Amino acid sequence: MEDAIDRPVLLSREEVSPRQQLWKKYLRKFLVIIKWAAIGFFGSTVFVVILFSFVNPPVTPLMIKRAFVRKSDGKLAGIHKDWVSYRDISPNMIRAVVASEDNRFLEHWGIDVEAVQKAVEYNKRHRRKHGASTITQQVAKNVFLWPARSWIRKGFELYFTVLIEVVWSKKRIMVVYLNVMETGNGIYGVEAAARKYFHKPAARLTRSEAALIAASLPNPRVRNPARPTPYLLRRQARILNLMNKIGKVEF
Repeated sequence: MEDAIDRPVLLSREEVSPRQQLWKKYLRKFLVIIKWAAIGFFGSTVFVVILFSFVNPPVTPLMIKRAFVRKSDGKLAGIHKDWVSYRDISPNMIRAVVASEDNRFLEHWGIDVEAVQKAVEYNKRHRRKHGASTITQQVAKNVFLWPARSWIRKGFELYFTVLIEVVWSKKRIMVVYLNVMETGNGIYGVEAAARKYFHKPAARLTRSEAALIAASLPNPRVRNPARPTPYLLRRQARILNLMNKIGKVEF
């Protein structure tokens, strides 16, 4: 009789661990939410990348940010851009940005591993850092992402870069890039830049003019191709030299 009283009573799972079952229930719900969130993210991003393969992006996050900043500073918050097709862009402009921004544009798959390795070695020896962003990466961050510097944003940039390279043609990447790139205060795209600085359409840009616009791209809100400084002229000369080396860019 005494042994029966002292013997521990075995309870069912429901009686032993109700808290564990509750946690399992919440975990299952959480995993379901994560699954559908992942499906929604990948589905929506693939959809918009496919959409922009034939529909021109009406505005970019960078354009919106710059407009708000200018308005908060008491300046005009206009966005000046005029989308042009491939045939309405001078081949000189295409060659100039390839020479200055991404001379292996036609060879890589969005990430230029060789350029990244060179930039890493250069940055180890110099205080002034060099980047290795390709034209595709610039399209990814300009069209699809918010303007910020963080590892999270960089991860999204790499994701969109690969997705763009898979879905878009190199020709489409170049056209979008030349139409959304920042070319001045409130000025975006090669057409608006050509008319602002040289009073002509982008289709008629000369080698010299295209090289000046490309030379201003690292800081287009400060550098004015219509009034080039000695530094801008030196950059122009280097770009013109590179343009001679790479020859005609054909898609």
